[in-house]
This record gives sequence, C-alpha cells and structure tokens, in this order.
Amino acid sequence: QVQVVESGGGLVQAGGSLRLSCAASGHTFSRYAMGWFRQAPGKEREFVAAISRSGSNTYYSDSVKGRFTISRDNAKNTMYLQMNSLKPEDTAVYYCAARQVSQTIVIRTTLYEYDVWGQGTQVTVSS
Repeated sequence: QVQVVESGGGLVQAGGSLRLSCAASGHTFSRYAMGWFRQAPGKEREFVAAISRSGSNTYYSDSVKGRFTISRDNAKNTMYLQMNSLKPEDTAVYYCAARQVSQTIVIRTTLYEYDVWGQGTQVTVSS
C-alpha cells in the first residue's frame, strides 16, 4: 500500500496563497485516486478536493471552488493543492488521502472511500 506525507502548511495572511504537497511512496502512485480533506478545531473532517488517477478529473467542495486547485504529477509521485485567496475559515489541518482504484477517471469525495491517510499539515490564515 502507498504511504503519503503532507508538507507546505504554514501561517499566511488572509488573501495570501500556499501550496500543499503530498508525497507518495511504497507503491505505484498512478494507481490511486487522491483527495484533500481538512479538519478545523472542534469540527469534523471535511472534503476539500479530489483528483482521479490520471489527473483528468477533479472535484471541489463549494467552499473552495474557484480558489483552490488540485493537481498531481505521477512522474514525481506527488499531489498538490494550490490555495489562493485564503480566508480565516480555511484554517485547519489538511490531510492527504489515497485509494487504489481500477478506473483512471474515478474520483472519491467522502472520508469512507479512502483507506490511506497522511499525518496532516497545519494551515493557519490570519485576519
């Protein structure tokens, strides 16, 4: 099974940008549909964005659509989340998730569809 590690979190002012990375190892990255989730203090973990094995399909939560962009580089075994126009309500721990799928265009958007998780990276947006 693949292992994933997030990086790129930090403190940024409202309106700023950050790029998160999710580095995969241990298995063929291109066999996995990938996703980003986040969890704010006192709240449940929520879906942010997802991408298919090939990268051809993506999907976003309404709260980040138009501001965040998910992408992947299968040659580098890495997924990214470019976050622009950040808001204080984007403050959370961001998690990378993976699920092996057979079809290249499939995406997964719920917690329960993923079985590999990273440790998370903190994103804090100050007002």
